[in-house]
Amino acid sequence: MAKPSNPTDETSEPPAGKAGTVKDSAQQIWLAGLGAFAKAQEEGSKVFEALVKEGIGMQRKTQAAATEATSKMASMANLASGLAARPAGPWDKLENIFEDRVAKAMSKLGAPSAQDFEALTARIDELSRQVQTLQAQPRPAASKAAPRGRASTEGAAPAPAKRTRKAASGT
Repeated sequence: MAKPSNPTDETSEPPAGKAGTVKDSAQQIWLAGLGAFAKAQEEGSKVFEALVKEGIGMQRKTQAAATEATSKMASMANLASGLAARPAGPWDKLENIFEDRVAKAMSKLGAPSAQDFEALTARIDELSRQVQTLQAQPRPAASKAAPRGRASTEGAAPAPAKRTRKAASGT
């Protein structure tokens, strides 16, 4: 609860005097606010200018770094393309030397060479064509010979016994 004001209090001013003090205080607060605003504008423009300068400096640095990186990448690309084209000759020579040594080692071991396989394949193809040609020709009809009787086989040696294969058992 609020205390009732005491008329005998020496610190109390008349109501008109309090209003003037409040008005003066409000005026001072207003002026302080305007001063702060003016100072903020002044400082703000200084800060803004400083930020612009820093931004320009940063932009120059990043552009320089980007240009440097681009030039490095271009030089590396040129170096890589030069290296890719250059070793074709020496690598081919090395490959031929390696293949020759492997072929010599294989021939010493008795392994057939690629040319041997090609010759064998050509020979097989030729024989296959000959077999197909022979199979396509009509066979002459078998001439009927006189039936062989016992009289004709008496002087001959007995025929060898026929061999029959035994059926493989599943056990």
